[in-house]
Amino acid sequence: MKAGELREISPEELEHKQQELIEELFNLRFQLATGQIENVGRIAAIRRDIARVKTVRRERQLQSTLRTHKGR
Repeated sequence: MKAGELREISPEELEHKQQELIEELFNLRFQLATGQIENVGRIAAIRRDIARVKTVRRERQLQSTLRTHKGR
């Protein structure tokens, strides 16, 4: 998922997406440990997606903080 696509998603959906990705990463790690995983590269892709979601959430947090400090 691209960062631009994530910026268009609501904060609630972003939180939900992050939770889904974390659960998927857990499942992939479990498959890796049991030797059932087919695509090992998927783990890295999921980790990058989680980082993108966290980055977009942090950007929004900083923007709202800047808005409140400008109003003072």
